Amino acid sequence: MSAVLENIKPADATVAQAPRKATNTLEPGWVRYVLIAVALIFLTLFLFVPLVAVFAEALKNGWDVYKEAILEPDALAAIKLTLIAAGISVPLNLVFGVAAAWCIAKFDFRGKSVLLTLIDLPFSVSPVIAGLIYVLMFGSQGWFGPWLMDHDIKILFAVPGIVLATVFITFPFVARELIPLMQAQGSEEEEAALVLGASGWATFRRVTLPNIKWGLLYGVILCNARAMGEFGAVSVVSGHIRGETNTMPLQVEILYNEYNFTAAFAIASLLALLALVTLAVKSFIEWRLHQNRKVNAQMQANTTEH
Repeated sequence: MSAVLENIKPADATVAQAPRKATNTLEPGWVRYVLIAVALIFLTLFLFVPLVAVFAEALKNGWDVYKEAILEPDALAAIKLTLIAAGISVPLNLVFGVAAAWCIAKFDFRGKSVLLTLIDLPFSVSPVIAGLIYVLMFGSQGWFGPWLMDHDIKILFAVPGIVLATVFITFPFVARELIPLMQAQGSEEEEAALVLGASGWATFRRVTLPNIKWGLLYGVILCNARAMGEFGAVSVVSGHIRGETNTMPLQVEILYNEYNFTAAFAIASLLALLALVTLAVKSFIEWRLHQNRKVNAQMQANTTEH
């Protein structure tokens, strides 16, 4: 009987280890070609053609006219204000995003789900409503309006209001990129560093930050792109003061409404160029994140084997 069992075991093992026959679930070739053609037609009509049209219209009257439209004082003021709003809001959202992701991914506390909901709030609220919130708070008839007027402090129709609206619209991007990344990584490495005597700052700088650097950069890129392209909330709080509170999107709207199409498309081409650069950097970071996930998965597999 034992001999029979010995003869059966290898056969059972062979059956268990034999790979299953792959099932062909692919669609027929013509279906794939039709879907690819539909996708290419859609991209061509709604992405490539409008993008080409923006640059074509901007350069239609020659490089000198294009350069003059970009270097016009109001256009330079709009570009400067856009850079200021992004330069303030992105670092603030970086700090908030890292802190929020750290709390949510590393700790369990009461109100955690509420914090997650609040982080997603700008995704579900219209930007125009976000701007109206600041009007309700800081307008002349708002909650703090009379006090601000008595102390000669301007929030609305000035740079502070634009920065506040930009911060509100963009603060989910960094946090939402880091939260799932830090949750997937766990806290074992940080705990090991603390056990070995590392301080909290050293643990963050030498352990956490290297693990999240690509996700962090990805979130910053998206946050910066949204900050420079935001229109709705900024339009409500800016007051449309030419040369003072107009960002690049608002400047495009004003020039287009004045039938100054060449200048409008010139400013729009800068925003389009920013989008293309952002897309290129985003693709590179996605590739690096994919490579890092493959390396981490291989390391975990090797650790499990040993």
